[in-house]
Amino acid sequence: MTRLANWQLFALCVLVWGTTWHAITYQVGAGVPPELGVALRFGLAGAVVLGWCAWRGIGLRFNARAHALFLLQGVFMYSLSYICVYHAERHVASGLVAIGYSASPLINGLAARALWGVRFTRRFIAGGVLGLLGVALIFAPQLGTAVTDAEAEAVALGALFTVGSVLLSSVGSLAASRNRSQGLPMWPALGYGMFYSALCSAAVLLLGVGLSGAALPALPATPSWWLALVYLSLAGSVLTFAAYLTLQDRIGPGPSSAIGVAAPVLAIAVSIGFEGYRPGVLTGVGVALAVLGNVWMLRR
Repeated sequence: MTRLANWQLFALCVLVWGTTWHAITYQVGAGVPPELGVALRFGLAGAVVLGWCAWRGIGLRFNARAHALFLLQGVFMYSLSYICVYHAERHVASGLVAIGYSASPLINGLAARALWGVRFTRRFIAGGVLGLLGVALIFAPQLGTAVTDAEAEAVALGALFTVGSVLLSSVGSLAASRNRSQGLPMWPALGYGMFYSALCSAAVLLLGVGLSGAALPALPATPSWWLALVYLSLAGSVLTFAAYLTLQDRIGPGPSSAIGVAAPVLAIAVSIGFEGYRPGVLTGVGVALAVLGNVWMLRR
């Protein structure tokens, strides 16, 4: 990753993450609890990263404090945020969930200001508010066209899970940035973070099973579910998170969040092409506002 230029890291994240939103639909549409898909996804990704570290001779011994920081990064950045993403895609088109992430730069910027005193301009706030308005316009037509109460409830749940995923992901992103500033190496932090996220996701799955009294879910036999798992684990997790964290280390958590603006535009196109999603005029205006607002707030 250190050999790649910033624009190459950016393009890699956009191209892969712009398609992973659609890949998730193959997992949530198979009748399998999202928590199981998230646990296996990051369990496999964490094992690959830690195995690669061991093969390259990268040290994997850390004290309890370091593991606590890895746990914080993994639980928020990978586990809980992606559980919300998977649940959101059960109710609304994957491109809409992706567009919700255009609020990430504003949230990350405000949090960085509150925690570390990072300065931002009025233009940053104005652009972020414009982006939030765009996100609201994107989900509004979905509620307006809902014929039954069940459809309206599904859209509302999709929007709530999207908001939850963005907030949780922002906490994880800031935790990862802090870990790097504390001198913790990126690759072990990535591997251990994903390993802990798999454990957390499995714990959430077991808790849900215990509260509902249902039996443990069986592994699916659908080939597309397993192909999506491999793609999401290796390309959508190992490769892209390594690129993203490298870029974040170079330019900061705020500007690197611009990936969350470009990738959703590609995700919308994928939803139109492969999911039969047909956005209306208001949705198109919302997408334009979300992109414009974030470009405005993140430009120099």
